[in-house]
Amino acid sequence: MVLVIISKANQAKEFSATSAKKYPNILSYEVDLQQTDLAFFYQDDQGENFGNAKNLKEYLAGKNKQLRFAMNGGMYNKDRTPQGLFIENGKQIGPIDRKEKGYGNFYLQPNGIFYITEDQKAKVVTTANYKNNEQVKYATQSGPMLVIDGAIHPVFQEGSKHLHIRNGVGVLPNGDLLFAMSKETINLFDFATFFKEKQCKNALYLDGFVSRTYLPSENWIQEDGGFGVMIGEVE
Repeated sequence: MVLVIISKANQAKEFSATSAKKYPNILSYEVDLQQTDLAFFYQDDQGENFGNAKNLKEYLAGKNKQLRFAMNGGMYNKDRTPQGLFIENGKQIGPIDRKEKGYGNFYLQPNGIFYITEDQKAKVVTTANYKNNEQVKYATQSGPMLVIDGAIHPVFQEGSKHLHIRNGVGVLPNGDLLFAMSKETINLFDFATFFKEKQCKNALYLDGFVSRTYLPSENWIQEDGGFGVMIGEVE
């Protein structure tokens, strides 16, 4: 798994009261990358996985920085290395996985890649459409895609009884990022519908029942977990 970290929380936008009432079971957070630094965190200075928000928060505090938001940002292998492509500060740590079949949600095709470029622009694309270049600063691969070119993943079924806590990321029409995690169990169709109704042209599932979010501004503090990579906001 991967956590995502974002800077300058006062620049992040919250959903309107109407949206909150419509989706009371979904915790969400918007990020304007032109105003905020978003980083992916994997290992500390000793090469140990951060694993969770608590460890990351303490690490950052030692550098006189404060963690404002964190979320697991992808899937991981049994040894807690990132599953599939993982790029951190322009360095590729995990190779892209283009296999079309395999165990678990990761291989529910199409899967995809969430990445951020050096000029602070974010994209979510299918793995087949991903083209690496020197401009990619951060990237994580996961699956399945939730929304593809404005349409819900064709495999998802409305009314499915396959329920889990879930988290994901999408790109809003203005280019801002939308992170979301269900507070209660939810199926993939309903979770994808949230991103679609928020007009995300593309959105990616990050992970399931193990998902955690650290968002003190919303009194939502989950510091446990044992993830591969984390995404978060720091100031």
